[in-house]
Amino acid sequence: MPGLSVRRFAGIWTAELVSVIGSSLTAFVLSVWVYQESGSETQFALNMLCATLPGLLITPFAGVIVDRFDRRAVLLLADAGAAAVTLVLAVLAHTGHLQVWHVYPATVVAAVCGTFHLTVYQAMTPLLVPERHLGRANGLLQTTFALQIAAPVLAGTLMEAVGLRGVFLLDLLSFAVVACVVASTRLPRSILRPAEHAVPPSFGADLTFGFARLRAGGLLPLVAAFAAFNFVFAVAGVLIRPLILSFATPATLGLLVFAGGAGLFAGSLVMGAWGGPRRKVAGAGVFMLLGSVALAGHALRPSVLLIAVVAPAFLFTIPIVNACLTTVLQSRTEAAAQGRVLASARTVSQLAVPLAYLIAAPLAEHVMAPALLPGGALAGVLGGVLGTGEGRGIALVFLADGVLLLVAGAATLLLPRLRRLDTTAPPTGHPAPALNR
Repeated sequence: MPGLSVRRFAGIWTAELVSVIGSSLTAFVLSVWVYQESGSETQFALNMLCATLPGLLITPFAGVIVDRFDRRAVLLLADAGAAAVTLVLAVLAHTGHLQVWHVYPATVVAAVCGTFHLTVYQAMTPLLVPERHLGRANGLLQTTFALQIAAPVLAGTLMEAVGLRGVFLLDLLSFAVVACVVASTRLPRSILRPAEHAVPPSFGADLTFGFARLRAGGLLPLVAAFAAFNFVFAVAGVLIRPLILSFATPATLGLLVFAGGAGLFAGSLVMGAWGGPRRKVAGAGVFMLLGSVALAGHALRPSVLLIAVVAPAFLFTIPIVNACLTTVLQSRTEAAAQGRVLASARTVSQLAVPLAYLIAAPLAEHVMAPALLPGGALAGVLGGVLGTGEGRGIALVFLADGVLLLVAGAATLLLPRLRRLDTTAPPTGHPAPALNR
């Protein structure tokens, strides 16, 4: 029954929101605490690395496990692992024994648990929701990303009101809510274990299956488009704060980050209500083009009002692009392979993020910034458009980033191998027929 499946998805999605809010608050508060305790930008960056790199490395393994074992059990174990880490930190904080080094392994474990959490949700969503509503479901799931960006605003207030231990307690309560909802939601065995093999393939074969399936299904160009989009977004994400702080105060930065998060949240809600265009690949390409204009607009002048307009506009397009591309991947993957295929796609596309981090900041600081100082190599050519001085090198990177997104959007619209994904039928074995039982 489609209505029943949608209601089940709504219940699980609500629990996911509660979990993400709790975990995001804890992650942000811990990162602030590490910086306050250590006074070291390097230790702060190390904590950020612990929050991202382990998840990237574990993703292919998570995909195999999610396809091999009961997905509810995997989800509950992942939540239990993250809750156990939070409990240990809460006890250490309560007894006054919490140290900076404790945060690093805790962050690694939380990142691994979060990877399993996300992989289960991505694998179960196309089995819970009728295909015609899959774009809406993926749009709603993007709200969790918006809440992660908005978390610093609420976390700062909570840190003042209830302190570190209070935030830990709220996170533990969120895990309890999620466990109750997931454990009590009745789900068919076809969703929890869509395929069982009398003699399962070797673990190594399963690890490579997702990548082989992407190649055989003609989905690698789609993953490349995803990777290009992730790269562009990561470049903007790592440089937006230095850009704003080059002409505004930290208080203004906080307001502009909140405005950007509001744009991201609005895009998620619009995608959730709309479901996206019928041709999802073309829709992703169009919104990449629109986002490229807003992204390049960051470079035009050092203006708070300008950023307040273009940042939410750019972030508005992100959940729509992500949901469209994810929907295509899900709709062209059989039920039993959702975990492995989507995990493989996420691994490849997310590799662009650390690459962007490694390139963007040094490029802005050591190449573009000197070139746009008064008398610099590019001051005469671009100084009249972008200006010269502090922050204008970062602005030039934003301009280049916008051009790169323009190219990615045009390629997504024009490449025949991508266009065909909008016009050809999904492969046999797609889970859609089972959704309407």
